[in-house]
Amino acid sequence: MSETLPLDIGQPAPEFALPGTGETHHALSEYTGRAVVLYFYPKADTSGCTKQALAFTELAEEFAAAGVAVLGVSKDPVAKLERFIEKHTLGIQLLSDAEGGVCERYGVWVEKSMYGKKYMGIERATFLIDGTGRLREIWRKVKVPGHADKVLSAAKAL
Repeated sequence: MSETLPLDIGQPAPEFALPGTGETHHALSEYTGRAVVLYFYPKADTSGCTKQALAFTELAEEFAAAGVAVLGVSKDPVAKLERFIEKHTLGIQLLSDAEGGVCERYGVWVEKSMYGKKYMGIERATFLIDGTGRLREIWRKVKVPGHADKVLSAAKAL
């Protein structure tokens, strides 16, 4: 595993280029001039991750009206992401970081613990990136209720 430096507000966001659903590919450089919400979640179609995706979907039109792209990232394969979107009628773009490199660069691939067992997994985190590619807000260890609303408010304030 490569060493990652902590990310700070104001610094350039790490570049990413990942496959998305519907045979799309997304790179941070493609969003120059447009703000991006890049949110990382542990696993598609689990309770918390579904609630989070639905919350961002409910606000998708408001994010779009503010000129903000919403991109969700997990290590799930694209086919699973497509089933997740279809099952829950999600209105956001989901990206697959199957190799985990982007998760590592953003510092969200962390040691977790459940029932005393330690394992590696994705920390639920959100990054607000402005149109110049700089980090403007970072939320770590995200709690889902109300989070999408907080992110929308911050995005509108850019």
